[in-house]
Amino acid sequence: MPKNSCYPISVHRKLKRPDWYVSGLMLDRALDAILRRIKLDRRHDIPYLAGYSQDGGTIYIDRHLPETFSHRGRKVAVDRYLILHEAVEKTLIDELNLHYLHAHQIATRAEEAAVRADRILWSAYDRFMQLYVKDIGDERLTKVPGDLDLKPYRDEHDKELIARMEVAEGNNPFKPATRTRASAGKRRTKK
Repeated sequence: MPKNSCYPISVHRKLKRPDWYVSGLMLDRALDAILRRIKLDRRHDIPYLAGYSQDGGTIYIDRHLPETFSHRGRKVAVDRYLILHEAVEKTLIDELNLHYLHAHQIATRAEEAAVRADRILWSAYDRFMQLYVKDIGDERLTKVPGDLDLKPYRDEHDKELIARMEVAEGNNPFKPATRTRASAGKRRTKK
């Protein structure tokens, strides 16, 4: 994706309807604006494919997820959809104090709208993602970013996963391991 363009994906053309109507072009422009404001990191193990830093300035996408998938004879880059999802989710949690599940549902709808606006079948995109959610969820976490926001995992009461991530953070040279009350008990790892 070119970094020197105002709208790297969307085309500069006048809309045939008012700006406030539902428009794939306007959605592309909004997504491009988000992409210019965050940093993308694909060097870590991220449960459930993607997450964000505590300050919201970095979106993490799991290092094992391929950057593209094939759909109807073309390669489709997936990062932009995940970035949109994570940016919307983080904003709703931080700014409106929504519970993770509520924010996640809204973010998934925004992600779906962006996928459909690019004329990609949501079912094909979701099927591709689900393949990697399962694989990554079962793997051992070894490279978790030290500033990964753990609120979604806490809201889901996934204590075992939080404990595994904290152990992986302990192996991170950039942040010392810290233990929360939720993980103060016995630490277990999946085999």
